[in-house]
Amino acid sequence: MRLSKSLFVSSSIILLLTISCSLTKKNSLTIPLIKAHAHNDYQHPHPLFDALSFGYISVEADIHLVNGKLYVAHDREDITNARTLQALYLNPLRSIIKENGGFVYGKDIPFTLLIDIKTDADSTYIVLSAMLEEYSSMITSYANEKRINGAVSIIVSGNRNLELMKNENLRYAAYDGRFNDLDSNISSKLVPLISANWRNYFKWKGKGEIPTEEKEKLQRLINEAHKQGKQVRFWATDVSSTQQLNLWNTLLESDVDFIGTDKLEKLKDFLSKND
Repeated sequence: MRLSKSLFVSSSIILLLTISCSLTKKNSLTIPLIKAHAHNDYQHPHPLFDALSFGYISVEADIHLVNGKLYVAHDREDITNARTLQALYLNPLRSIIKENGGFVYGKDIPFTLLIDIKTDADSTYIVLSAMLEEYSSMITSYANEKRINGAVSIIVSGNRNLELMKNENLRYAAYDGRFNDLDSNISSKLVPLISANWRNYFKWKGKGEIPTEEKEKLQRLINEAHKQGKQVRFWATDVSSTQQLNLWNTLLESDVDFIGTDKLEKLKDFLSKND
């Protein structure tokens, strides 16, 4: 574990928490971007807070289980002591929700924290599940095929075990599905989201018009997911700047539920004008 930067990171997180009160008050005035997903959110200068300042309603964090703790990082060598799931996301969200009267933005605006597990599926999820229980007052829960909405919905992606989650009597997270999960029509309370790599399904990357065959395929996939009450997200949709708006516009026209990006301000400007 790399600790040489831990003092700097600790100071940065303390600074973020000291200004969180003013940020949450500003957040209550931010216009939410209903389809905006912050891909690899933790890599931005101010994890969570940058996305919230632009109105993003979904953020993504990769986690690693190391010595019983959950750290946020893309790769194991990037782990530092201060960058834990609680410090970067769960604790700030709890403070924000408290300041905003029980919600991240407002009563009718759902907020999603997508947690991508990078280490062993079962052992990491068991630790995550126990941790989420500590935040149960703000998190959407699932029991007896019922969903009890909270201010934040957790969706587990990456390394994950469908059967492990399915057999829980009480869950504080849902499962990030794939398009082949639509074949079994799994409950949307267990699998509310279908995610896929854009490049595994489409050759078109935003240059010119999307080919008719690919456009129809895109619409079929989204329509089938929506028919089952599931939302849709594609990753790997950040392309060259000259083609980006064209691809985003195609996603928007097809009624995709989340548009993911590392380019927070650029997507914010696009959705503010078009959505």
